[in-house]
Amino acid sequence: MSFGYHRRILHVNLTNGCIFQERPEDAFYRKYLGGSAMGMYYILNGMSPGADPLGPDNILTLMLSVLTGAPISGQSRLTANAKSPLVDGIGDSQSGGFFPAELKFAGYDGIVVKGQSEKPVYLWIKDGLAELRDATHLWGKSTGDVDNILKSELCDKKIEVMQCGPAGEKLASLAAIINMANRANGRTGLGAVMGSKRLKAVVVRGTSKKLPVASPKQLNSFARSGVTDFDNNASMVGLRKDGTAGVTTRQHADGGLPTYNFNAGQFAGSDSISGELMTDTILTGRETCYACTVRCKRSVTTTYQDEEVDEKYGGPEYETLATFGSYCGVSDLSAVAMANQICNEYGLDTIGTGATIAWAMECFEEGIISVQDVGFPIPMGNPEVMVKLTKLLADRIGFGDVIADGSRAAANRLGKGHEFLITVKGSETPAHMPQVKRSLGLVYAVNPFGADHNSSEHDPAVEDDYKHYSDRLQSIGVKTKLPAKSLELDKVKFALTTQHMNSFLDSANLCVFVWGSSWQLFGPEDCVRLVNTITGWGDFTIDEMLLVGERRLNMLRAFNAREGIDRTADILPKKFFKTLQGDGPSSGIALDIEEIMQAQEWYYEMSGWNLDSGNPTNDTLKRLGLEWIEL
Repeated sequence: MSFGYHRRILHVNLTNGCIFQERPEDAFYRKYLGGSAMGMYYILNGMSPGADPLGPDNILTLMLSVLTGAPISGQSRLTANAKSPLVDGIGDSQSGGFFPAELKFAGYDGIVVKGQSEKPVYLWIKDGLAELRDATHLWGKSTGDVDNILKSELCDKKIEVMQCGPAGEKLASLAAIINMANRANGRTGLGAVMGSKRLKAVVVRGTSKKLPVASPKQLNSFARSGVTDFDNNASMVGLRKDGTAGVTTRQHADGGLPTYNFNAGQFAGSDSISGELMTDTILTGRETCYACTVRCKRSVTTTYQDEEVDEKYGGPEYETLATFGSYCGVSDLSAVAMANQICNEYGLDTIGTGATIAWAMECFEEGIISVQDVGFPIPMGNPEVMVKLTKLLADRIGFGDVIADGSRAAANRLGKGHEFLITVKGSETPAHMPQVKRSLGLVYAVNPFGADHNSSEHDPAVEDDYKHYSDRLQSIGVKTKLPAKSLELDKVKFALTTQHMNSFLDSANLCVFVWGSSWQLFGPEDCVRLVNTITGWGDFTIDEMLLVGERRLNMLRAFNAREGIDRTADILPKKFFKTLQGDGPSSGIALDIEEIMQAQEWYYEMSGWNLDSGNPTNDTLKRLGLEWIEL
């Protein structure tokens, strides 16, 4: 008997309507665990190079892991993968909520979607049975409305719905995949892939909530220890109190709050968009994901220009407060909450959308984009303009159509504004500044799907003035107490090792705010214990954990290599090499191009990648058990 997983992968061909179950062997789960490692297995085997991201040959995978659905914090997550319409090469994005656990309870470990339907459909899965149903009546409707219609139509309020919103239907490259109307596979434009396939939604229901676990008593004890230890972890206490939004104040104090499209690291209006203010003024509740004790998700309600913000669309995360707030110079919390609602209602990535609007605003301020281009002035700092542009982008109306595919595509379409881009491989940079966090900047550059703030641990965890949880980092072989704002050899080792650690988390579909290598509730040894407790394997080790992460990373990189992408794409935006303006700790600093280039050389060499191409060698693929991949 298998523990933690069903040995069932659902395959759906939307072109001909064929649905079948695959029953992989146990060794398959041991090798890949789940997440994007498992998704990439199907993509690399089933998709030929050169496929159109919005065409029928693209493959969309929605994968759980051997841990999903267990009664412990931070495991109810799902990874989506496909060739991206936004970034160069592969798309990769994670989400939480109750949908992932419900899919596992419905009998499946993942879904592989091929082809393209002639009309809108949704996939209905209940207790192991799956069928495609007409979704014409759902096309064009908001995520919240679709949730309500399907719950009524299926006579079941306990169903979980994952869907592309109207933005995905309109093939916006910034489109996200949304579940619960407020949880997002936000990055890399996978909502547009779902929309291109005319797959409006995946709807799941599992009436049995018991996941087969090898050692249920030990798991229950393990889960209780997390509850007991919670109050002793200041990061966890803060995360429950203010959510990720609580980071805003600290980022500002450290000079790491991206301001005016990454021109400065401190924002004068930061107090007006802080997590503390949100908690004190517009917070209505603290929501959670399945079985998670942290409860970091926010519900808010407020009014912006006589329009109510509905709590079902959730409250803004830190990244959203920054991208619609400090990036755009906007200090109106209600305006940011409204922009967040529009994104969740239409199915848009808040990071990419807010950052694209900030780019357009800076271009306008610098005289690159004119009133004639937009139809009205779009100065920095104007909340009404920010919200208006968000709505236009969501509807692809007027200038909103120009920016709906992201800032790089907009610059290419307009033929100007490239010098103000903050994109890596086409993906807008999230709200953690590489000028302040140097190793994070390195990972931004080399990451297969562009700048991503969850692909490695951040620099402060290993720097000389940080005294907490060093034993956790040492357990994965990381030397601690390194100089701040440096990219010396040991810092590059830290970046690569924690990238492998976080890559394991994305294979196991564990939340980076609960499981990790530093400040999280559970550390690396806990991750190993969890895998063994649930699966019963017994001999899963830290070395194997890091190998799983390295394997996933190389699979993603191998996909890009097959698409003709090499190290020439591993570049950071030019403006990151210009000195930051304003006051505070980061004023006057900039990245050093020679330092970054040297760090990349070390990184490629440590990874076993070809120094000329920056891609995995055949020897490295063979060492990782990936010799079946042809480059």
